[in-house]
Amino acid sequence: MTSTSPPLPDRVDRTTLGKLAKLITDVFAPGILVVVILLAVGWHSTGTLVGAGWGLLAAFFCGVVPYAFIIAGVRLGHWTDRHLKIRRQRFVPLTVTMASVVVGILCLALLGGPREVFALVIAMLAGLTVTLGVTKWWKISVHTAVSGGVAAILLLTYGLATAWGFPLVALIGWSRVRLRDHTPAQTVVGAVVGSLIAASVFTLVR
Repeated sequence: MTSTSPPLPDRVDRTTLGKLAKLITDVFAPGILVVVILLAVGWHSTGTLVGAGWGLLAAFFCGVVPYAFIIAGVRLGHWTDRHLKIRRQRFVPLTVTMASVVVGILCLALLGGPREVFALVIAMLAGLTVTLGVTKWWKISVHTAVSGGVAAILLLTYGLATAWGFPLVALIGWSRVRLRDHTPAQTVVGAVVGSLIAASVFTLVR
């Protein structure tokens, strides 16, 4: 799979649509979505605050630690921004994220965490592995990969009442294209790959 990544914007898009796209990209950043879905599945796994606590534990390793690492890297000048627009800057953060997720999996296994939360974290690791592999050649959208996976997990966990997640994925994809961070193909492939991997691994493991 070969493609040329879109150039970084020469200036900030200060139009109304540009500001909206930036807001959507920031609010539905992968790190935020990961924390939200882990809390939602954690709650569902037991129906109590205990389940949400397990989700919070997993979110620490899958969302908080990776996000903190990326922010620290931005401040130290190792990468340009927290959304990792430049493809070659993604490898270290994604590798560190995978390592942190593995630690989270070990903690859940050793402490006897809920099966649903464990399955979700395994699905996240699978998605990260594929994303890292594709990123070597092509700038697949992490935003739509994660949001696609979140939409699929919500549907499997809470049913058709959460089908609104998929239009939201499309909206996130639009924001990434509007900001010229991805091509339409990169966002579509990200969404498809993310949702398929998340749904299949989560279903198999839980």
